[in-house]
This record gives sequence, structure tokens and C-alpha cells, in this order.
Amino acid sequence: MPSFDRDRAAVLIMDYQNDVVLRFAQPDAGLLKRAADVLDAARQAGVPVIYVTISFREGYPEVPQGGLFDQVRANGLLREGTEGAAIHEAVAPQPGDVIVTKKRIGAAAGSDLECILRSKGRSHLVMFGIATSGVVLSTARWAMDADYTMNIISDCCFDRDAEVHRVLVEKVLAGMAPPITADQFIRQLRD
Repeated sequence: MPSFDRDRAAVLIMDYQNDVVLRFAQPDAGLLKRAADVLDAARQAGVPVIYVTISFREGYPEVPQGGLFDQVRANGLLREGTEGAAIHEAVAPQPGDVIVTKKRIGAAAGSDLECILRSKGRSHLVMFGIATSGVVLSTARWAMDADYTMNIISDCCFDRDAEVHRVLVEKVLAGMAPPITADQFIRQLRD
């Protein structure tokens, strides 16, 4: 299992918002419990927890016609300040956690994530999110180009297509962000 320096690590929990969890992950209690356990262990070990969320202003001025987020706009999803854009209560932020808001698929697109990571001296990203083929893939590609080291907590990621998730985690992303499980991460923090 890959090791990491907890003084350089940060945990990224991405798109665990009500509209995303309820529409795409069909509240899997196991997924939410594993994610909550990872966050609790990170906090106890002094590893920063950073929530990456996506939301849009009323009227969706950030969403172009015919773009990727047409269905989001058409269904009134992920609007700033709505219950749908809120982080799911099972993984609610705690005092000291940081929340960044993005405007596209990847965690750095339209957010101040890199500024926060650099100011905290964090260069190793331990990440998970919904969906593996969306925010996880896009963020890992960006982070690789930005010279971060990474791990993906594979059993805290979700994709509607289980085979797409498997191929991404085991083949596409494995070379840049070796997969670990929630239990492996938690055990390593406690060692």
C-alpha cells in the first residue's frame, strides 16, 4: 500500500451533495458510512479535510446553452443556497474543514482549491467523489499536471456504471493515483 506524509496530505471529498448523492448514488448507506469514517479519521490525525462542491447562481449564468450542464439547469439542480446543493448530512463539514466551490467537473475549475492547498503546504491529495468518471477523473488529471501526488479511496467513489468505475480506478488512474480502500487509509493514519 502506498504511504504518505500526513503533514503533506489533504483529503478531498468531492460532490457529496444532496442533488448528486440522491440522483446518482441512490443513497448507499455503506458508501456514506465509509466516507464519514475517512473524514473522522483524517480530522483526528490532523489531516485537513477539503470539501469540493459545485453550484450555480440563480438563472445559471455560468452554464452555456448546449453545454454539459444543460440537464442540471433544466432540472433546477445545484443552485446556490438550495437544499440540493448542500453537502449530504451523513458527511457534513465540521469546524476547521474547508469548502471550495467549483463551476465545472474538475475540482480546480473555477475554484480556489489550488490556493488553499498551496497555503496549507499540501502536496499529497487523498481523494474520493461522485462520480468516478466525472470529478474524480478530471481532478486526478489536473492534479497530475500540477505535480501533486495522489491516492484515490476507491470504495468511497461511485459511478453509475460499475465497470467504468473499475476500469478507471484499476487501470486508467492507478498509475497516477494508486487506489486504496477506506480501511487501508484509516489504518495507515492510526499507525
